[in-house]
This record gives sequence, structure tokens and C-alpha cells, in this order.
Amino acid sequence: MKLVSFDFFSEHTPHVGLLLDQSIIDLAPLGATDPLAAIAAGPDALRQAADMPAPAHIAASAVRLLAPIPRPPRIFCIGLNYRDHAIESKMEIPKVPTVFLKLPSAVIGPEEAVRIPALTRQLDYEVEFAIVIGKAGRNIAKEGWQEYVFGYTILNDVSARDIQLATSQWTLGKSFDTFCPIGPAIVTADEIPDPHSLDIRLSINGEVLQHSNTRELIFKSPELIAYISSIVALEPGDIISTGTPAGVGLGRTPQRWLQPGETMVAEVEGLGQLINPVVPAD
Repeated sequence: MKLVSFDFFSEHTPHVGLLLDQSIIDLAPLGATDPLAAIAAGPDALRQAADMPAPAHIAASAVRLLAPIPRPPRIFCIGLNYRDHAIESKMEIPKVPTVFLKLPSAVIGPEEAVRIPALTRQLDYEVEFAIVIGKAGRNIAKEGWQEYVFGYTILNDVSARDIQLATSQWTLGKSFDTFCPIGPAIVTADEIPDPHSLDIRLSINGEVLQHSNTRELIFKSPELIAYISSIVALEPGDIISTGTPAGVGLGRTPQRWLQPGETMVAEVEGLGQLINPVVPAD
């Protein structure tokens, strides 16, 4: 199943639904009006809701997809989690996960524009495979990690490198408004048999700039969930974005920064495409 949030363009009221090939089942008539509540209810409850008589089908073309969780409780990001990206960034290979936060206020959905702030001249892209937590838990054992995963999505960790790297604290340089595209959907875990064998790539205006596979992650889902939950309890709707592979603008020679008029296409096998244009700040 693919859980989405959407609105009807003119209405601007978020709805929660299940995305099918050409239509969406609106879960509001079935009692699900909030993505966090839908996630906490679990895939089995959503499946039962979708199987009820005469669910409300809406043509996908009649709605606008939003970020599947417009305001996640927390967005945990993992830095330098692909060996080749750590090398290109000229940073040491981490011995424990490098965890930082992106603020939920930075979240946007598919087709929404990333705005270039006036404060930066070094705007960068980072395609990432993201885990969506479905069940609260603390001190989760590596062996039991799957019990706590609702599904997976795509996240683009847009970064103002000159702001980010001016200090040792990365959060603000990665949390400008629009710096966290997520989507297009959350694909439930049962549809992704092996999350550590997925093709991942990012292209800009048709040019592939990042291309790898999640098998190259240094710290994989079991380690990340166990590590973070040993420090803070995880909650339904929390996102763990697992890091980006090589090919970012920072690591290129010459360095390559996002420009107005460009369009980013972030892809993860089985999760679809997350497309976002780049525009100047207002």
C-alpha cells in the first residue's frame, strides 16, 4: 500500500488516502483524517478500511499530492552514511551514526518548489532513502527493528553548504523553509522485501548526478533504529533519513550548486520519483 496526503487544489484541506494506480481511496469517510493516526493504526487497519464496501475513489489527476506526513514529529538524518560520500566530503568514515535533525517546518511535498534563500550561494541536493516509524519504542533490539517500521519514502536533504559548514552544528543549514521534500508516498514495509538492496539516484534536468544502492549504507536500518532508540524513544511518524551517496554538488570538481529553473528528480527503487523544481526565494 501507498499512504499519501493530498488536497483538492482549491480546498487546501489535507486528506489522507491510499494511492492506487490511477486513483486514491480517501480514508476520511472511513475515519482516518490524520496521517500520524493512520500510521499508528498500522497497515492491517488501513487494509481493512480500504476493503470496506464502496470506498471513496478519487481520480489521482483531481488532487494534489502533499508530503505524506506534512509535519512529522521528528526528522532524524544520518550524515556520511555512504563510504563514497564521506570520502568526497573529505570527512572521516564514522564509527557511530552521525545524527542531526531537520526541522519539520522545512517539509514540502512532490512538485513543490525548493526556494533558494538569499543567505546562501551553495545550495546542494541529497537523495535519501527514509524509514517511517510506525510504532513507539525505546531501546529497540537490532533483531526486532522491522516490528517498528511502517514503511519507506524518499527524502531530499537539501542543504545550504555555506551555512551548514560554518559551524559544527548542521541543523539550521539544512532546515530553511522548503529544504525537506518528502514523498510522493509512504510505501508500506510489506511491499519492500529488502530495503537494503534498492537502487537510488538523483538527476537534474535529465543529468544523473547520484547513483548508488542502499546495500552501500554503512549503518543500515537495524543499527540506526537500535542506536537512536537507545537515546530517545521513537514515535509513530518519526522519519529516519539514512544518508546520501556520492555525487553531491559539494564533492564535485568544480563544485555544482542548484540554480533557479532546475528540476530535481530523486528516485528510490520501489518508492517512485520525488520531483521538485528550484526557484529563487520570494
